[in-house]
Amino acid sequence: MTSSPVVRPGVEPGRAVPGSVIPETAWDAAVAAIRAQPLDAEVQLICHVNPDGDALGSMLGFALGLRRLGFTGLRATFPGEFDVPEPYRSLPGAELLVAEPQAYAEPGLILIFDVASESRLGALAGLLDTPAPAIVLDHHASNTGLGDVSLVDPDAVATSVVADALLLRLGVELDAEIAECLYVALATDTGSFKFVRSPSVHELAARLIATGISPGDIARRIFDTRPFGAMKLTGEVLGRAVLDPAAAGGRGLVWTYATTADLERHHQRPYVLESLIDPVRGVAEADVAVVVKELTAGEWSVSLRSKGGVDVSAVAVALGGGGHRLAAGFTAYGTPEAVIGQIVPLLEDNLS
Repeated sequence: MTSSPVVRPGVEPGRAVPGSVIPETAWDAAVAAIRAQPLDAEVQLICHVNPDGDALGSMLGFALGLRRLGFTGLRATFPGEFDVPEPYRSLPGAELLVAEPQAYAEPGLILIFDVASESRLGALAGLLDTPAPAIVLDHHASNTGLGDVSLVDPDAVATSVVADALLLRLGVELDAEIAECLYVALATDTGSFKFVRSPSVHELAARLIATGISPGDIARRIFDTRPFGAMKLTGEVLGRAVLDPAAAGGRGLVWTYATTADLERHHQRPYVLESLIDPVRGVAEADVAVVVKELTAGEWSVSLRSKGGVDVSAVAVALGGGGHRLAAGFTAYGTPEAVIGQIVPLLEDNLS
């Protein structure tokens, strides 16, 4: 896609980005660290394991912004198996993605996206021990403060909001490729804007759309296109859902699980499990929804959602994870029933 760049008004040094809770010293430090690098510096961008739309979109959108500034040594990666989810394989900048072993061993600069703790970086967390400055862009309230420069705004609906603000400070002009990445990130982490209250989010979306991207085409590719086998798998997983109306102080819990055997039986890849939480969270009789997804034998990725009655971030943090008040997750071990057994008493302790 080609489009004339949209020039955005710059932000003078020392001026706050509207609505941001990030200290001015952090913004200034991030800009200084980037500008201190030669244009041929080895710049390593990283997002979290099992990346979603916000992680990949924010990372690739920012990488394209750096390329517009003239940086030539850009690599982007994430920990674990190099398996880019199908909906995001056509994102602009995807050619910058490399498998974990191809990440720079001693980069000049590290940029980390949508990562709240070192555990989400896997073996790539070792890069934090190198002399390279590490800038963290994130929006999770549970962020542990990793890295040298922390750009963490818990009020931001997506990490792409923080990425856009830093690009603005760097004087990067939006073009259609950067905008598509940031729009995908924004749309995926807001549930297609269903969970947005702030007008500023829609204002950002409008600026992105003004570059010429097509929200309809993006929505069809990201949200409305699924393999037939994934549809069959979803039906099977929803069929084993359990409703516990007494949980969470009577607010209700609905949960289900998916296994690697389910994936194999329907010839699907793990990314198709990420959207399972959406139909589960729609159950009228439950405030809290949980989907337990098998990673390996006895190891599970757990997604939690609340409609407002429970702070699921506090639940996830207590179990070694993190996230937001209404959307969080953690890694667990044992059986699905044992995992739910850990969650239920914590729901009572974290009613909103």
